[in-house]
Amino acid sequence: MTGTTGSPRQRLRDTIVDAARARTIAAGWDAVRMGGVATAAGVSRQTVYNEFGSKTGLAEALARREVDRFVGDVREALDTHGSDVRAGAYAAIAHTLTTAADNPLVKAILTSSRGGSDELLPYLTTRAEMVLTEASDALLGWAGDHLPGADPTALAFAADTIVRLVVSHIVLPGAPIEQTATALANLALHLFTTARPSH
Repeated sequence: MTGTTGSPRQRLRDTIVDAARARTIAAGWDAVRMGGVATAAGVSRQTVYNEFGSKTGLAEALARREVDRFVGDVREALDTHGSDVRAGAYAAIAHTLTTAADNPLVKAILTSSRGGSDELLPYLTTRAEMVLTEASDALLGWAGDHLPGADPTALAFAADTIVRLVVSHIVLPGAPIEQTATALANLALHLFTTARPSH
């Protein structure tokens, strides 16, 4: 959700991007027109052009928004559960699988899928590696806080493995989300806890 903090200009930009996001999910990026976004945002068409320059500029802002939103949600899901590794992993994984199923923009970012809009897709998929890296970093930061003394190499392997497996289940879903999230959370617990030093 877009917050109410920030400068008036940032709030204006957020409103426009929110409108573009809603129209993209509803009708696809190819059907989005700057005038339609302006109407939905309650501003003039010229204002949209003044802020973003072109539809390309708006696509760039929309893609960045989706990445920031997704990674922020992952961090929040992890942090909510503190040192409970399994619960945190389950929350983050289930949220990711659910979001990707419901939001074609997030799915495009995470999977670099070839479906959907040829025009918007490059702005999303060029961020695929970045968002995967940031999601892994979120897992690493969380594990580092709650598994002190764990082997950094083992933690990095655990985070990378879990993120890649989650993405594979987005691309080719098999079991229901709850079942997949449970299995992957159990694996995360195993991988992260075995990274702890043995005494």
